Amino acid sequence: MQKMIVTLVLPAALLVLLSSFASQAQSADMTFFVTSQGLGKGADLGGLAGADQHCQALASAVGAGQHTWRAYLSSSASGGAAAVNARDRIGPGPWQNAKGVVIARDVAQLHGDNQLRKDTALDEHGAAVKGRGDTPNMHDILTGSQADGTAFAGSDDHTCRNWTSGADGAAQVGHHDRIGLRDDAPARSWNSSHPSRGCSAEALAGSGGAGLLYCFAAD
Repeated sequence: MQKMIVTLVLPAALLVLLSSFASQAQSADMTFFVTSQGLGKGADLGGLAGADQHCQALASAVGAGQHTWRAYLSSSASGGAAAVNARDRIGPGPWQNAKGVVIARDVAQLHGDNQLRKDTALDEHGAAVKGRGDTPNMHDILTGSQADGTAFAGSDDHTCRNWTSGADGAAQVGHHDRIGLRDDAPARSWNSSHPSRGCSAEALAGSGGAGLLYCFAAD
């Protein structure tokens, strides 16, 4: 009887090991993901550098750290520094998720007819991110960007003080599931749906967000 139990257990353990290797192999080829978690301080990401570090750390944890990762975020002109466009930070593409599905061939397709939606906008583990209809709704992804991937002009805050505020201000967000309360293009935009209600974790959650980011391999 003991011999039979061992015979049954070993194949199961082997299957788990092979599955783990396969998952790591997929992640190694991943060049796009939605973060599985925020930094815990609302939209205070420690600036663009802090957001990039978050993307890099999550990617490294699943075996994709060989790439240089950038957060899809714009920042506003401030203190003599020029504005930064999200579209200029993320490399040339193509980008594929943890399951190997290409969401865009290049920057032009990403900001046009891309394949980004709930079933393809996966996190670094290859898992779906909760959207409208799920509990909790987490479809608001921080971008600070207009639909073409550029920063907003003017004095209105769209970046929670260039990603350093976890209290006052607002951030432009997109919907990774392409679903909104209104049936129009902005509400369904992956990168520019509406401004947040504030910059704190509570304010972001109030409209369906969790401080999540889009991360792209820039090399």
